[in-house]
Amino acid sequence: MIKVLFDVVQDYYWPSFEPIYKNLEKAENYLLEIRVGKNQERKLGFLLFSKKSETQQKYIERGFKITDRIDGFDAVVCGDTLKNPEKYGDAVLCDVDHGPCFKTLRYRNLLKQTKTRYVCFLEGEYRRKRFEYYGLDKKEEIRVIGLPKLDPFFDGTFDRKKIIEEAGLDPSKKTILYAPTYKPTSIFIVSPFLPALADEFNVIYKLHPYSWSGKYAPRSQHKAAQKAAAENKSLFLVPQNIHNMMKYMYAADVMISEASSVINEFLSLGRCGVIVDLEHEKLRHSDGEPLLDEDPKNWLYDSFVHIRKGEELQEAVRTALAPSDERIKSIEKDKKYIFKYTDGYSSERFRTSLEELLSQGKKEV
Repeated sequence: MIKVLFDVVQDYYWPSFEPIYKNLEKAENYLLEIRVGKNQERKLGFLLFSKKSETQQKYIERGFKITDRIDGFDAVVCGDTLKNPEKYGDAVLCDVDHGPCFKTLRYRNLLKQTKTRYVCFLEGEYRRKRFEYYGLDKKEEIRVIGLPKLDPFFDGTFDRKKIIEEAGLDPSKKTILYAPTYKPTSIFIVSPFLPALADEFNVIYKLHPYSWSGKYAPRSQHKAAQKAAAENKSLFLVPQNIHNMMKYMYAADVMISEASSVINEFLSLGRCGVIVDLEHEKLRHSDGEPLLDEDPKNWLYDSFVHIRKGEELQEAVRTALAPSDERIKSIEKDKKYIFKYTDGYSSERFRTSLEELLSQGKKEV
């Protein structure tokens, strides 16, 4: 049996893991276990509380095998670099990342662990070139397989009409998804204009989990979202306990965001989105390194509609709903550059790659 650990440090990593888990589960030669992280929430402004037990129980109720062990596995699936990776023994460390964004975080975390070698599964040519730019192609094992997280978009998993109806929205209207990240965020620019947008369209508002927890972002972020939802009942605010937004992306005709990985994920559907351009030059990590790897103002410039002010939102949405022929061509070009595969079989390619690596011997990876 091939023993695989899914290290779910943050619960919102699971959508990136789930298609892989399901694919391996179908095979007869895998033993799969899940390890859940602390999933901390900040209360009273400074106290951190662990939600590990609560999160574990959700996985147990769904029939998953939970463990606190990290040794004795043939492979470990992770959404970011692992804390104390040497404690995982000689397992193949499979970095599938939790979102294909253009922040520097993935690169800098991999570079920090100079003595650890990961197998990094990449979504396409763009990411491969960025790994080369940072010299990570010389440090890590790279496999370009597409993005397993997106498999449900292309394998018949979702029904758009059903998703919209379950959210209590009108299937006859176009659906707009607003999915901001927590840093840098467009929440305070966009939120005041969403109730008016909901007069014309279905609006789904999906916050990043950190915007709810208060650990890395102020609670004013989710309060702004709650205020917008209270002002128009045609605006559906996705509940705090729902981290997986894949079905809402699939249901949306247009998505609005800024420096979030969901921008790229939505592009894979071949639809047009709206990017809110933010001042990002001063955004730095604690060591002074830039937070973003790309200038959002230039990202998907010919494919998605860019705005800087909330007053531009409604017109931008209309433009995105009826893209020009030139914009459609740009969307297809960017999609092929970022995602090598959008066929629903990326998790199958992951399994094939893993078995090939294991057949070579774990110490050689």
